[in-house]
Amino acid sequence: MNASTRREQDHLAAPGVRLVLDGREVLAFEGESLLTLADREGASVPRLCHADGLTPAGNCRSCMVEVQGERTLAAACCRSVQAGMQVQTASPRARSAQRMVLELLLADTASATLPAGNELGRWATQLGLAAGDSRFGARASSVADASHPAIHFDANACIQCTRCLRACRDEQVNDVIGLAWRGPQARIVFDQGDAMGASSCVGCGECVQACPTGALTSKAMPEPMPGHVLADQKVDSLCPYCGVGCQVTYTVKDDAIVDVQGRDGPANAGRLCVKGRYGYDYARHPQRLTRPLVRRTGVPKQPGRLLAPHEVAEVFREASWEEALALAGGGLARIRDTHGGQALAGFGSAKGSSEEAYLFQKLVRLGFGTHNVDHCTRLCHASSVAALLEGLGSGAVSNPVRDVMQAEVVVIIGANPTVNHPVAATWIKNAAQAGTKLVLLDPRHNDLTRHAHRHLRFKPGSDVALLNALMHVIVAEDLVDHGFIAARTEGFAALAAHLQSFSPEAMAPVCGIEPQAIREVARLFATSRASMILWGMGVSQHVHGTDNARCLISLSLMTGQIGRPGTGLHPLRGQNNVQGASDAGLIPMMYPDYQRVTDPAARARMARAWGVPEQQLSLQPGLTVVEVMHAAAAGRLKGLYVMGENPAMSDPDAHHAREALAALDLLVVQDIFLTETAALADVVLPASSFAEKTGSFTNTDRTVQLARPALNPPGQARQDIAILIDMAQQLGLDWSAYGNPHTDAPAVVGAVFDEMRHAMPSIAGITWARLQAEDAVTYPCEKEGDPGEPVVFTRSFPTPSGRGRFVPAGLVPSAELPDLDYPLVLCTGRQLEHWHTGSMTRRSHVLHTLEPEPVAWMHPADMARVGVQAGEPVTLQTRRGSVCLYARADESAQPGMVFVAFCWAEAAVNELTHPGLDPVAKIPGFKVCAVRAAAGGVVRTAAGATKG
Repeated sequence: MNASTRREQDHLAAPGVRLVLDGREVLAFEGESLLTLADREGASVPRLCHADGLTPAGNCRSCMVEVQGERTLAAACCRSVQAGMQVQTASPRARSAQRMVLELLLADTASATLPAGNELGRWATQLGLAAGDSRFGARASSVADASHPAIHFDANACIQCTRCLRACRDEQVNDVIGLAWRGPQARIVFDQGDAMGASSCVGCGECVQACPTGALTSKAMPEPMPGHVLADQKVDSLCPYCGVGCQVTYTVKDDAIVDVQGRDGPANAGRLCVKGRYGYDYARHPQRLTRPLVRRTGVPKQPGRLLAPHEVAEVFREASWEEALALAGGGLARIRDTHGGQALAGFGSAKGSSEEAYLFQKLVRLGFGTHNVDHCTRLCHASSVAALLEGLGSGAVSNPVRDVMQAEVVVIIGANPTVNHPVAATWIKNAAQAGTKLVLLDPRHNDLTRHAHRHLRFKPGSDVALLNALMHVIVAEDLVDHGFIAARTEGFAALAAHLQSFSPEAMAPVCGIEPQAIREVARLFATSRASMILWGMGVSQHVHGTDNARCLISLSLMTGQIGRPGTGLHPLRGQNNVQGASDAGLIPMMYPDYQRVTDPAARARMARAWGVPEQQLSLQPGLTVVEVMHAAAAGRLKGLYVMGENPAMSDPDAHHAREALAALDLLVVQDIFLTETAALADVVLPASSFAEKTGSFTNTDRTVQLARPALNPPGQARQDIAILIDMAQQLGLDWSAYGNPHTDAPAVVGAVFDEMRHAMPSIAGITWARLQAEDAVTYPCEKEGDPGEPVVFTRSFPTPSGRGRFVPAGLVPSAELPDLDYPLVLCTGRQLEHWHTGSMTRRSHVLHTLEPEPVAWMHPADMARVGVQAGEPVTLQTRRGSVCLYARADESAQPGMVFVAFCWAEAAVNELTHPGLDPVAKIPGFKVCAVRAAAGGVVRTAAGATKG
């Protein structure tokens, strides 16, 4: 259901108001505007300052209508309906005013060339006006601003409708665009009158999407030639990046995406971020893989080498698909037959569709004969999922992100949504503006800090100390929800006893937060009408990540802040389909729908679903991502099939990971670029990018959404689902019943989805036809026709007892802490312009232009101690290696902290990270390791050359 449908349903529930519109009696909804009513009734009323989703401004005056008995005309966008009104939208008086406004605006923009299809031109044409018809003189022209890499601003085309301002301030809440001066001197400005490229603009492009005249345009959008149609087609699909799951519309010309607009989807309501709007051109980058590659005989694997594009032919030769599949699938089959299934493993992808993930795990389990299958969730939210399954019986979120708008208190811990989930952050900022009290628990400041009611900047790695102290206060002051605890939980007495030693006074030296601040936040959370917790990988990526999540679960359970709108627990998922891939069974200890492989009943169900004997499926869980690397390095694992993952960049202690990959007898990589992992492969299979796929993707809200293909795979690249079926055949599996993926991939995807839903009760009610018709359905949806459940745990928990479980957590130190030799804390993560290991975003022109070089964020005090200036090289070193980057001053971090994104191949920060694991979820502790910094060094380039 999209936002427009929800608004319509809200109106249908409102009392009716009868009035006369253009001579007809109509029924309006109480509180709606005359413009909304006119649109629904088919009356054509111009508007330029008005846009759905923006606060009405009424400043363009082009929507003037006549209300009987009133002396002045009324702005339809701002005037609410009233019973008994008689309104005329096209009376001579109203039309005269509308035409005059449009004439004035045409005169204002006479010195600009407005792009075809702009709203001003459309309305002028509809009212019988043309650009040269204005009786009024043009205003003085000004120089256009082309300083931003993505956006062009021509003030000559600006009518000062303030749609861009409201999109920036009210929707995105970035507060960059303003309206300065008055009268003839009034103009749109960025920050304090800066050039757009020098301003604090984050490049979300919301202003471009809002602009009615083309004063703000995307630079990549080609101008239409006279007599030519700009778009070959427009395709409704999804954004390929983070877990928010924004719906988009791609504009396609000559088999290339030239523009992206936000759609009215349930997660984004038309909003996008810089990656979603401008990070699309990677799909047509010249480095796309277009033919299968095979390693040349005698060419060794060099784990430390960055392979430049011109060096590829020295290492690999092109091969036919027949040869490549025989070497890849046939080679893996020989290893299986010689050494057994445990000598093989597969890494699937959270960037691919759920159908691809489902087939991949099925291929590993049936074709390899092992549960050694995993994906990036192991490195992101595995600890969150482990704790949620343990405590609540479900590893997914309890409430959608947009429930923050219904919360009284929102706690965000270990997350930086404005960077990692920018559109989700807009709803959080909207909620704060509307009065929701935002509490940040994070060692670093971020862009949400200015909106926060409280920000507790605790010491890195001391999460459990702080959270236990919060719960101590709630228990000691009897702020718990006794009725909820008695009716719906178990284990509270043991937790309460455990918390006695975690008073704020005892924990203050550990976490660095004053006791009074801890008490204030605890009281606020416990006593609010609705409190909601969102967290990111700052919680999960620790050796005590499962304990961190256990504490958050207990905090919600003891206060009854779960199972209602505006409450609950939401781990923000990092990749576009990490939820769907996990649901589909891309986990070594779980079948689809989180059925444990150790459960004989689950084994029997999956054996029946797949038509194989039960004994063919092991009861032994498989190896996780990091365990696979250890097994490869030790020689126990001989072959690895990697689809769309880049462990050479994403794994901790990347030197060790690359050496393990190089030690394999056979490494098969299926990807769209020759990634750092693919450079170590024996066979490389060219795959399809997101924009070339059909499939379902499940976002962080548990909403299953449909992606549609906008492009064709280039050259001989194939659909991933076709490659999987071909590989299955090489391994002795007959999957012909799905159909022919080479001639009708969408039909095959639909057949796989149908098999999935019959194996996964959570999505059993979602048919492929329904998904195609509705675009988005939230699970659980267990029966056809069910609407889906955005809020779960309303009556019980899916645990054996039906109750939520309290699990106490003690203090566990990080695996490596600062000392005299390595006095700083290194924290890794993502940055706004780049995503994951950078294989896509660093091949996007706009995103690369915005952030082209590797940087280390350091506190100015630490930079001064090291003796490095902003923009100068700095070398970071841990006990595992060193990298050189450019220093960037960052007062948001605490002194003693260094932050580096893990997208830079030339400065791969995971060469420094510690391999220590959370004992439950086997997730690495990426957020804390000891590092030292030194001024100077040589920064490598991504191509393997150097730049000093």
